[in-house]
Amino acid sequence: MRIAVFTKNRTNPAYAAARLGAARVAKLFGAQTVDFVPQTPDDPVEQSRLIDEALAMRPDAIVLAPVHPTRVNEALLRIQAARVPLFGFVNPIPAGRCITYVSSDDYRLGAEVAAHLYRHLGGKGDVLLVSGPEDSVTSVPRMRAFHDAARGYPGIRLLGPCVGAYDRQRAREEVTQWLSQNPPPRGVLAANDVMALGALEVLREVGHKAAICGVNAIPEAIRAIKEGDMLATADFNAMGMAALATECALRHLRGETVPRRIELPVQVVDRANFSHWDLPFEQRPIPTLEEVAT
Repeated sequence: MRIAVFTKNRTNPAYAAARLGAARVAKLFGAQTVDFVPQTPDDPVEQSRLIDEALAMRPDAIVLAPVHPTRVNEALLRIQAARVPLFGFVNPIPAGRCITYVSSDDYRLGAEVAAHLYRHLGGKGDVLLVSGPEDSVTSVPRMRAFHDAARGYPGIRLLGPCVGAYDRQRAREEVTQWLSQNPPPRGVLAANDVMALGALEVLREVGHKAAICGVNAIPEAIRAIKEGDMLATADFNAMGMAALATECALRHLRGETVPRRIELPVQVVDRANFSHWDLPFEQRPIPTLEEVAT
């Protein structure tokens, strides 16, 4: 069996982990994955073209994270017309077009990691926000949660946001520009880890240390937490999501019943518990359908 796996880009380590998770599960089932990744990160036109390319090779199933909430919908309809089973992860797929969708609660991820930072700051201080793309279905609820959580801490003042677009270099540039006009903040809340790490680099260059939080729990962020350079991250487990979507695809192809929706739990990672995540992606455990069901 061949599973076509679609991720958004090669710039975010979380999507490298997603491809790895899908491949690890496929190997366990005696199947193989074929990866389709836009050369231009998060490009809906290119992902749509790649969907057509995948359909031409007649895969047994497709596991896909759409790069945009609406701009690949016509290509998704072509998957449906070709009668290829579709399994989604990370970004929602319009109702009725996928068999299983695997995700996490982005709002709750944002709320919990934000509250962790605000408590650490004693409920006082300036916090710079770094957002993903303005129409991102993961960044938008995380940013909303950052603001909502701050309502319980009147001494917290939110600044920005810098639009880092889920890109490390873009985050570096935006934070550098912001710092050229403002004093350094006490804290930084970034909607993903690569942007948090970009902000960390910029602050380090100007000789300032801040409490920094991100989302994704990628190995480099865990290392920064371990070394005291980042405060925390939230585990948005893209590898686990892709692994579960792939397992559902393979079980469906075997004729088994699979769940329509799987939502992974929210976990904040800091110096108190980081050891569970202090592994390269290749060595991290991946969730199974049986474990999720129980």
